[in-house]
Amino acid sequence: QVQLVESGGGLVQTGGSLRLSCAASGRTLHNYAMGWFRQAPGKERNFVAAVSRSGANTYYADSVKGRFTISRDNAQKTVYLQMNNLKPEDTAVYYCAADIVYYDGTVDISPDGYDYWGQGTQVTVSL
Repeated sequence: QVQLVESGGGLVQTGGSLRLSCAASGRTLHNYAMGWFRQAPGKERNFVAAVSRSGANTYYADSVKGRFTISRDNAQKTVYLQMNNLKPEDTAVYYCAADIVYYDGTVDISPDGYDYWGQGTQVTVSL
C-alpha cells in the first residue's frame, strides 16, 4: 500500500507557474511508475504526465508538452509537476497516481492502469 498526498495547487493568473508535489507514505516508490492526471468539472479524468520508476523516462500529454515537467525524488518519496505558462484550460483538480510496474520505462497513460490515487489539489488559472 502507498498513500499519496498532493499539494501546491492554487489560483494563478494566465502565464503564471505552479509546482505541484505528491508525497508518498508507506512503501518505497521504487516499484511504481508515477503519473499526474487532471479532471475539470463535468469532464473525464485525463492524462497529464508520467514518469518511469527510475525517472529516466517521462511522457506528456500534447496539451502540456513544453510547459509542464514531471520529476521524482525516490529518496524523498516525492513526485513533482512543474507547470509553467499556465492557461485557463489548465484549470482542474490535479491527481497524483502510482502504478506498480515490473520494468523501468513502463508507464500507463490510462487512469485505469493506476493502483493508488491521491485526493487531488485544485489548480485555477484566471484570465
